[in-house]
Amino acid sequence: MATPVVMPKQGQSVESCIIVEWKKEEGDPVQEGDVLCEVETDKAVMEVESPVSGTLLARFYPEGELVPVLTNIAAIGTPGEDISHLRPQEGGSASQTEAAPPAPSEEAPVQEAPAEGMDQASAAPAAPPQAISPRARNLAARRQIDLTGVQGTGPGGRIIERDVEAALAAQPRLSPVAKAMVETGGYRAPGRGTGPGGRVMSRDLEAVVSPAPSPAAAGAEDDVLERIPVRGIRKVIAERMLHSLQSTAQLTLHASADARALLAYRRRLKESEPALELQGVTINDLVLFAVSRVLLQFPDLNAWYDGETITRYRAVHLGFAVDTPRGLMVPVIRRAHVLSLRELSRASKRLSTACQEGSITPDELNGGTFTVTNLGSLGIERFTPILNPPQVAILGVGSIELKAVEVEGEVQFIPHLGLSLTLNHQAVDGAPGARFLQALARGIAGLETLLAL
Repeated sequence: MATPVVMPKQGQSVESCIIVEWKKEEGDPVQEGDVLCEVETDKAVMEVESPVSGTLLARFYPEGELVPVLTNIAAIGTPGEDISHLRPQEGGSASQTEAAPPAPSEEAPVQEAPAEGMDQASAAPAAPPQAISPRARNLAARRQIDLTGVQGTGPGGRIIERDVEAALAAQPRLSPVAKAMVETGGYRAPGRGTGPGGRVMSRDLEAVVSPAPSPAAAGAEDDVLERIPVRGIRKVIAERMLHSLQSTAQLTLHASADARALLAYRRRLKESEPALELQGVTINDLVLFAVSRVLLQFPDLNAWYDGETITRYRAVHLGFAVDTPRGLMVPVIRRAHVLSLRELSRASKRLSTACQEGSITPDELNGGTFTVTNLGSLGIERFTPILNPPQVAILGVGSIELKAVEVEGEVQFIPHLGLSLTLNHQAVDGAPGARFLQALARGIAGLETLLAL
């Protein structure tokens, strides 16, 4: 009996995967454990292995297809076996959809057959309102006439040019200026104006906004570089960013932290003994370390909000944004608050590499309680990070810039690190966020004290 190959479920949040590449062709012999294809979740690329040995009898989906998890994607067995019951279209798969009937054309409106006992003439319905002659349609568009409710006098109730002219005549009287403006096609007249007897004046007209022509419509098709289908991780990012802004009340606070201690400690680490494995610690690692310690004092920010319940966490599961060729990914450092600086640095590098290589697992991308995103290396001083729901806060880290500060009556230029905190104001007020930024700035300015705790 043939065995189905099922699209595996990768983590709790993954609902579908894209088949990136088939490694085996139909008819190829396969052994149990052979890689049949690579699939892309909304987070990473995975391999699907053969569950049994045999012959690959069929591949049910082509490369590039988005397939729901737990759906049959192939069948393995012996040549000649019946696999019709395994095909998603025939086996009642969750991905099965019925073909939609073709829409009736405007030129040949669909009519129901007459009931028994009725003659053909009495049974034929009138043409739908969209049955409009080309000349009538052009005139209506040119004069901005709404044809809803207009009765056609043409064959079968078709709206013809004289019907549009009659609708024009039935419109309220327009002043000469208003009439000229309407005839340009850029204005629409209301049902009644503010002039004597309801006369429509120029001030009563409504401007008609025409959509800007697309590059193709403007004859610039040759200027198009490429068209990229929005799918996989790019589609997920688009949907989540839109959902984040639509479902949360986002408030961003900006501050800065004295970065002299941060820079000095980083220089000392670079000069440390290689055996200590601290030379590779980055500014971002130091910021992550500071966040993991300071955040423990602010459970309001180390939390989730699902619309009904605020869940605060005693452990800091720290997410950090990683830019990859496939798009933005946010791996999570588990229990970051108990890791040493060296352990935290190792974890961030391992997770960043896994994101870049596409080997990150869904579980390593879920469960964060707070997120840090750093654009400082790109020269960005301040920005507005977007929340990663259900988290209630995200910290944006900017570049280190000189800031004029008055010290004992003199102005000194001191390097400062830009910090931007976005909150979900539904769950967190601005004051706790401001206090967190103050505490974080103090922690960064006194970094060695924070490391000693």
